[in-house]
Amino acid sequence: MGKETFTGPLEQVDACCWRIPRSYKPGMHVDGLIFSNERLMAQLKLDQAPEQVANVAFLPGIQYASLAMPDIHWGYGFCIGGVAATDPDEGGVISPGGVGYDINCGVRLVRSNLTYRDVKNELRTLVEELFRTIPTGVGRSGRYKFPKKELKHLLSEGASYLVGKGLGTARDLEYTEANGRLEGADPDRVSDHALTRGEEQCGTLGSGNHFLEIQVVDHVFDEEAAQVLGLEKDMVCVMIHSGSRGLGYQVCDDALTMLRGVPEKYGIQLPDRQLACAPVNSKEGQNYIAAMRAAANFAWCNRQLLMMQAREVFAHVFGLSWQELQMNLVYDVCHNIAKFEEHLVGGKHKKVWVHRKGATRAFPPGHPEIPPVYRGIGQPVIIPGDMGRASWVLVGQPGSMEKTFGTTCHGAGRAMSRTAALKDAGGRRIDKELESRGVIARAQSRKGLAEEQPKAYKNVDDVVEVVHEAGLSRRVARMRPIGVIKG
Repeated sequence: MGKETFTGPLEQVDACCWRIPRSYKPGMHVDGLIFSNERLMAQLKLDQAPEQVANVAFLPGIQYASLAMPDIHWGYGFCIGGVAATDPDEGGVISPGGVGYDINCGVRLVRSNLTYRDVKNELRTLVEELFRTIPTGVGRSGRYKFPKKELKHLLSEGASYLVGKGLGTARDLEYTEANGRLEGADPDRVSDHALTRGEEQCGTLGSGNHFLEIQVVDHVFDEEAAQVLGLEKDMVCVMIHSGSRGLGYQVCDDALTMLRGVPEKYGIQLPDRQLACAPVNSKEGQNYIAAMRAAANFAWCNRQLLMMQAREVFAHVFGLSWQELQMNLVYDVCHNIAKFEEHLVGGKHKKVWVHRKGATRAFPPGHPEIPPVYRGIGQPVIIPGDMGRASWVLVGQPGSMEKTFGTTCHGAGRAMSRTAALKDAGGRRIDKELESRGVIARAQSRKGLAEEQPKAYKNVDDVVEVVHEAGLSRRVARMRPIGVIKG
């Protein structure tokens, strides 16, 4: 988190948007635009994340504006919640800081035919069994092992490789963003060290803000869209939040090492070394893109295996197959990725590299990349909140294409650094506090729960209200957590 107060200009555009004019700093190619409301903005001004929005505007080839979502907070290079599109035909660059260390961190939502009444007496058993079955925590390895030769297939083919081995269904792929695979991934661009870190980590949850949650749909805002998504009030769902684990972290770290000195080589001047980048069409840029895509494919495989393990636990506890429990994937979205997409910019159709770091794709109804069954309502958007309040399902809206390169927020966004949250929680039992709210939580350490306590996050309802009012995505359903496992 930034330590200083932002003192630059913030001009209110409308009820949901603020501008940092490009005149703020010589070298900004475009304005900065932050989607927020007055309540969230008061808090944001105490953070240096808006400075990062301004710094991103220096990137060569950046289009329209440097953007930030209402869950914005301080990050590496780009703020978390940052979005930038660059045009390779105008010298556009690719920047690992615009993707993040946890490449293709994302969220997956699974529905069921169970209601809260069906699970409440089994809830503690369910949480304990999930915690025992699914590896959580830093560096933990799991039951699935992929030696380097096999791992390279996984990195190249994505989740379809697992489905081919019986670890999932063709339907799972259909309801995963990009069908769980980015083409152009090159495992040979992934270092041996990264491969070693990934060999035993596919199907593991990790630590930090990653979680697996049992949730109950507590309110439906859009009955028609909810019906298409297969969601209804009191339904029990499972939400999975994880990414590419140590492999993805290493891919990013390797890229940042490789990019040291590269901006100078191409005559690129940046206000922050953490924005290290390379022209998309350069050798360095292409190497990173190929490795980033491989790590993204690993992340989809990770979430696929986490889902399969969750399905097994539910089947064991309830004595029915996961198919009988109708534990079908609603959708899987990534929120740390760069993708080559076509967008209308200044009245022209352009192919641009959209960096989304802590930001979720939110394509509107009719977009060809949405699964056919959802095309009438828009792409499902899954927004996790903190483990004491709520998470949301929304659908993409036309405003996202007009204003944010088809993007919306990705979560609640931190309100406290991990250090501050730990200090604030001193002497308290966060697990007992959560239990008093009706949430059973298991984690590897009390420290992990303290860092992720509800107070450490903005209220997700406020964040979702901004993107709904701004026309980026529309509210469909709200889920409350009842059980959670964490690292």
